[in-house]
Amino acid sequence: MTLRADALTIWHAAVDAVRPEPLVIAAVEQLRPLLASAPVIRVVGCGKAGAAMAIGVETALADQLDRVVGQVNVPEGFTATTKRIRLHAARPVGSNAPTPAGIDGARAMAQFLADAGPDDVALGLISGGGSALLPWPVEGVTLADKLAVTALLAGSGATIGKMNAVRKHLSRVKGGRLADGFRGRHFVTLIISDVVGDPLDVIASGPTTPDPTTYADALDVLDRYKLRSRTPASIVDYLERGVRGELPETPKALPATVENRLIGTNALALAAATRTAERLGYRVVSLGSAVEGETADVARRHAAIVRTLPPRTCLLSGGETTVTLGRQPGKGGRNQEYALAMALALGDTPNTLTLSGGTDGEDGPTDAAGAITDSATLGPSAADHLARHDAYPYLDAAGGLLRTGLTGTNVMDVRLTLVG
Repeated sequence: MTLRADALTIWHAAVDAVRPEPLVIAAVEQLRPLLASAPVIRVVGCGKAGAAMAIGVETALADQLDRVVGQVNVPEGFTATTKRIRLHAARPVGSNAPTPAGIDGARAMAQFLADAGPDDVALGLISGGGSALLPWPVEGVTLADKLAVTALLAGSGATIGKMNAVRKHLSRVKGGRLADGFRGRHFVTLIISDVVGDPLDVIASGPTTPDPTTYADALDVLDRYKLRSRTPASIVDYLERGVRGELPETPKALPATVENRLIGTNALALAAATRTAERLGYRVVSLGSAVEGETADVARRHAAIVRTLPPRTCLLSGGETTVTLGRQPGKGGRNQEYALAMALALGDTPNTLTLSGGTDGEDGPTDAAGAITDSATLGPSAADHLARHDAYPYLDAAGGLLRTGLTGTNVMDVRLTLVG
């Protein structure tokens, strides 16, 4: 019980360090000279942290709210009471799939920026999950088509960068196109990263950053995962037209008046976790915030490290792994899979406990943020559930699911194993 309590304390400290509201308040305070002279401050954005980021803007600008207007696309359940910034529910809880409501929101934001006066200033609020919340497919490609290719890429284990190279070229607002339509004086985007390495052009598919990828890169991704023949014909045709030069590329540069500022990262969360673990008396071995790879393989490598650690040690890591699904996968998410794989790899190693959780409170299409496991978690069917990517029902029955509810932030995953 002590290990479990300590693990929860460490994990929650990591999440608390990247709560959006205080991060945004601090960032907006630095922008006061720029915002003071703007007739209108136009706020747009998308992401799982969108509601809290909008509240942060309104709190920081409480003395000038009459000049603030805007809209941010958020998932249902992330909405809150705001005064001037409309929070538009763009998808249901428990699903990361874009919806027609998201398209309506994206279209409204693009028009909102295009209508800006010459002295208006725009604030962008971007966080993880933004790609699914800001859909607006190019002409000739339907939302169903985009959903199909996204599912194919995710099921093939494609990284977020690879997926977004495709999605940006099928969107009217991603890959810098949202900022490209702004007609005001200055556009500053505040970004909370959910991508390994924090590349600004990949987070939420980079709606306000130049796009270094091309139509050819997007087709190469489909070919790398042998998906071209399974991808909707409308998408393949569109990308091939782009390669032939028949379509405009995503912006490779944006005006100097378009600025992006990174305010929240997985590294910030890990730093808080480290401080808390040390305060609880653990020596911390951190593997950093850029851990990625096939989830079960990562877990086995981490378990090998754990077996070498002395008592009162915390193995800590962040980042985002992937799961290559079979034809008929079960139910779960990468954090549940990691925690179950760690339990199996550690076996009866005494006094060890693993917690792996998505900082947004959502792990795959489930109501869990992740899971907590130890040797007591193991049963005769554990390996079978892992092989079928079906960790959720097993861990649910074992009492191992980590259910936190929506946290309002998103900086990938925080994983830790404690050696007691």
